[in-house]
Amino acid sequence: MPSDSVSRMHSSGSDGNSSDNFSSSPGASSTMSRERTDSESSDKQARFVLPGMAGSPPKVLTMNEVVDCMKNIQNMTLAHEIAINPEFKLEPFEPPENSLERRVKDMVHRAFWDVLREELSSDPPCYDRAIHLLTDIKDYFEHIFLQNNVRILQRISEVLDANLIRQQAEQGILDFRSYANFLIDIMAKSCAPVRDEQVAKLKDIEDVVDLFRGIMETLTVMRLDVANCLLQAARGDVIANSVEYEKQKFKEYLKVYTAGFPATEGWLKRNITTTSSAPAGEATTGTPTKHTIVNAYLELLDWQVDNEFPELLLMDKERIETLQKRINRLCACTTVMALASGVPSFAQNPNMKGAFAREVEILLQDVHDEGHLVDSMENIWLHMKGVIEKHQRAPLESATEDTLKTQILQAARKDSPVRGLIWKRFTTYLRMCLYSKSLPPTPPGFMEFANELEAVSNSFKSLTSYNYSVYGEVYQEMLTKIDTTSS
Repeated sequence: MPSDSVSRMHSSGSDGNSSDNFSSSPGASSTMSRERTDSESSDKQARFVLPGMAGSPPKVLTMNEVVDCMKNIQNMTLAHEIAINPEFKLEPFEPPENSLERRVKDMVHRAFWDVLREELSSDPPCYDRAIHLLTDIKDYFEHIFLQNNVRILQRISEVLDANLIRQQAEQGILDFRSYANFLIDIMAKSCAPVRDEQVAKLKDIEDVVDLFRGIMETLTVMRLDVANCLLQAARGDVIANSVEYEKQKFKEYLKVYTAGFPATEGWLKRNITTTSSAPAGEATTGTPTKHTIVNAYLELLDWQVDNEFPELLLMDKERIETLQKRINRLCACTTVMALASGVPSFAQNPNMKGAFAREVEILLQDVHDEGHLVDSMENIWLHMKGVIEKHQRAPLESATEDTLKTQILQAARKDSPVRGLIWKRFTTYLRMCLYSKSLPPTPPGFMEFANELEAVSNSFKSLTSYNYSVYGEVYQEMLTKIDTTSS
């Protein structure tokens, strides 16, 4: 959730005038016991999915468990994931397709809304289910505002008072639509900016049952926004606690494990450098040890299968392999666009070039290894040829076609001169990211894929920064030992 949405969601409940910001109520206050209904709101403890990590299956948590996890940092695998994955977020829980739970859930929800429509259409109207729905919605807001917005929650409780609503129904003066307008008004003032359009569209729904169904669907995603907001707000504490926890557990492990970490030592030894061999501009800001560790981290992205993977990075091996695939696709896409830039049809038409870049990204989105990339480049070439010939309304000249086709097909191999240049630019950029606190300028050729470049760079930096926070002292001790032995 964007930071400004946090203030929108939580700023109103701390002062005595917060409730005055909302529309006037259709009723007054009271309380009553309520029974559980079968609407989307009937699940008083919403369930969220933590994406699977390190080969483990996804885990389903309630909102209270999310809060407890942030307070207690008991699930260190989750904490590790939150700490190093800037894109990590909770996802809405949905039972698997064709599962019994999914079929039952869909059937119950359809039945609820069908029955609600029948009750409201009867003569005279029956409001029992509608009243239960409104009290369910009141429970939803308790999760959206949590407990730091007492005045707003009190205002909602007063307006959605079941006793008063029932009295209005018995007297034939219940205006169900007015309650919907009240809810939409609160939602508009408290939702994240990304939900503004979705909330605004609710006002255009004429059918009252469809309107309340839309309100429930919107409240569901708003509650998910709150859960993700909690995660983001707690990220700093999670990182601090998780780092100290892992360092402590590692020290305890060393008391019983004395065989050393030969793969990690070999990994560092292969990347030993000196200050004089560091990249330009870095020799005065780093140490030989720092340069060696940066080189070692970068080696992870072009890992040779003959080398044993470092023991102290095994927890993140799957994540690193996923990053390798993303980065290889990114560099392959950039290589294709570098070659396309030499074609007048693309060089002279930025819009055409941008559209082709998006198409290349789509064509390569399922590539996971070099063998698959070789096959995909053939399709890339055929598509490029078709785009060029359509634009220039004439076939390519034979010599131009042969040269361009050869270059495109060569781009599938790492020894391609153009791909080698692109890879060098990427690793230089990533090295600068690891040395600096901010992202450097986008390197030449990567402009069409700047968002993906930034995403993979941030992910890699988060991963390596966290790993160094936990094991940096160990790496330095290993390098000192290696240096002493070699001298």
